[in-house]
Amino acid sequence: MLHPWLAIDVEKEIDLICGVLRQTLMRFKRRGYVLGVSGGIDSSVTMALCCRAVGKERVFALQMPERHSARETETFGDLLISKFGVPFAAEPITEMLEAAGFYERYDATVRKQIPVYTNGWTSKIISSNVFDKKGFTIFSVVAQAASGEVIKKRLPAKEYLEIVAATNFKQRLRKMMEYYYADRMNYAVAGTPNRLEYDQGFFVKTGDGSADVKPIAHLYKSQVYELARHLEIPEEICSRPPTTDTYSMSQGQDEFYFSLPYGQMDLCLYGKNNGRSAESIAGETDLTVEQINLIFNDIDTKRSTTRYLHAPPVLVRQVNEIGE
Repeated sequence: MLHPWLAIDVEKEIDLICGVLRQTLMRFKRRGYVLGVSGGIDSSVTMALCCRAVGKERVFALQMPERHSARETETFGDLLISKFGVPFAAEPITEMLEAAGFYERYDATVRKQIPVYTNGWTSKIISSNVFDKKGFTIFSVVAQAASGEVIKKRLPAKEYLEIVAATNFKQRLRKMMEYYYADRMNYAVAGTPNRLEYDQGFFVKTGDGSADVKPIAHLYKSQVYELARHLEIPEEICSRPPTTDTYSMSQGQDEFYFSLPYGQMDLCLYGKNNGRSAESIAGETDLTVEQINLIFNDIDTKRSTTRYLHAPPVLVRQVNEIGE
């Protein structure tokens, strides 16, 4: 059940979003919506909203797995597509990533820290916890052998950026494929970020950050789950923990980017956005006042450091529709 701070009239919210989705098509003179589906809660809700708004026959779903994708990604994607009966296509991007040198670049960077890393190993990046109070974030690479052996090594800034730059290929290739189908069908692209991701810059510029409309970007993650059940998203998807599905090793979003599980993070972000005191938020989240203040600082830091992701291209002079 939603916390009272986040309570919404679900049916009213759905009607509002669907109205904007219909207006967007008229504004852009497009016929329907394309979106990538991963079997996660955000893409599932976005697809269901598009179906409610314009009909399932005008919604096109894309599944774009690659070598590192979790097995359940395709399983849950199939479940969602079957539930709503939308047209779809499967476009694996492994070969495109190989052609771009992604796997080679990624593996080479991991081997700088873990020389024994080779075929058969899986890996991921994790970040230090904001409550460690180091004043800055420390990233580490974790690798696991087929035997079960796990090695964790701290990532220097250069290697961290190399890995992130390489994994960003995935989001950009997927978005390229979405716009290929959108252009071919005269459709618009629906983006899937929720409020936590949008506010805190948890997206790739010109990758999953690109879309013609972002229908759930104003909704906290907890609210997205509330809509999911109202829209009759399969329970297997509703009960699935949020993951990044970026690395070959299973990785939760709170391991890599957010400081807390989404339920607590929602309340901290809501509280900060609405002028709630650290004391009042602590009482609602089982966190201390000191921890809430650390979260507030982390929210501000992420907003500052990811402002570039939201920024449009810089123009030397303003360009108007009617020239001088």
